[in-house]
Amino acid sequence: VQLQASGGGLVQAGGSLRLSCAASGLTVTDTSYMLGWFRQAPGKEREFVAIISWSTTVTYYSDSVEGRFTISRDNAENTVHLQMNSLKPEDTAVYYCAAGAPRYLTAVYSPAGYNLWGQGTLVTVSS
Repeated sequence: VQLQASGGGLVQAGGSLRLSCAASGLTVTDTSYMLGWFRQAPGKEREFVAIISWSTTVTYYSDSVEGRFTISRDNAENTVHLQMNSLKPEDTAVYYCAAGAPRYLTAVYSPAGYNLWGQGTLVTVSS
């Protein structure tokens, strides 16, 4: 199974970008399986952005992106998208696609809750 992230780039503050994460070879049988995004800015730890259940409509967002970012999935295409609007310079980071079955709510927000990662795509927001 591989996760392939795409869609990063350079955008001005207030602009939009759409990230995609394509999961090849993925067969989900665990109803707790989730896919989504973390990000890591230079010199900082990897932080949670947004995640979506593969089986239900449940989504989670970090406080810093809620209301600006929207995560969605296409099960037929095994793809998760992250629509990012009203981008801010502080959104600048490498965005990583992640997949896994976090067993506790706190694990949903932690990189340790996911065992499959994509290669990352750089998002740069200029002021």
